[in-house]
Amino acid sequence: MVRFKSRYLLCEINVLDRNSLLLLNDRVVADAVKDAVARIHVKYLNTYTGMVFLRFPKMCYELLWSALPFITSIETHRQKIPCFLNCLHIGGTMRTCQKFLIRYNTRQLHRMLPNCKNEEEKQQIRKAILSCSLVQEGFEDEPDDAVDADDDEV
Repeated sequence: MVRFKSRYLLCEINVLDRNSLLLLNDRVVADAVKDAVARIHVKYLNTYTGMVFLRFPKMCYELLWSALPFITSIETHRQKIPCFLNCLHIGGTMRTCQKFLIRYNTRQLHRMLPNCKNEEEKQQIRKAILSCSLVQEGFEDEPDDAVDADDDEV
């Protein structure tokens, strides 16, 4: 039997009023940690397509990747939205992820083309395929260490 090695962080919660510690529980502390991770590591979210860019240090991206299957819902505005996250690509820079996303979206549009019901829908899909390009605004190409030389697809 192989032992699973873990790392634990021992942290002290410092407050001005010691009595306020009595108001805390493990759930609110965990939520605070999750919120901080989200603010720091979620670089971009497109609510129309459901695509999200997550940024983590190279040495711990596998930890994030291994946690994705355990996300079964996202809570927002006191409402749980059932979902799962599917990792499509791991890249060394945001730009390589953008390039992959363009290729991915183009392939998806090509798959949709045979299912069009009329010529107008086909023209809209063809126009969308032709408009696929890398637009600079909204993204910064940050120098990260490359995951692999080829930036493998997942």
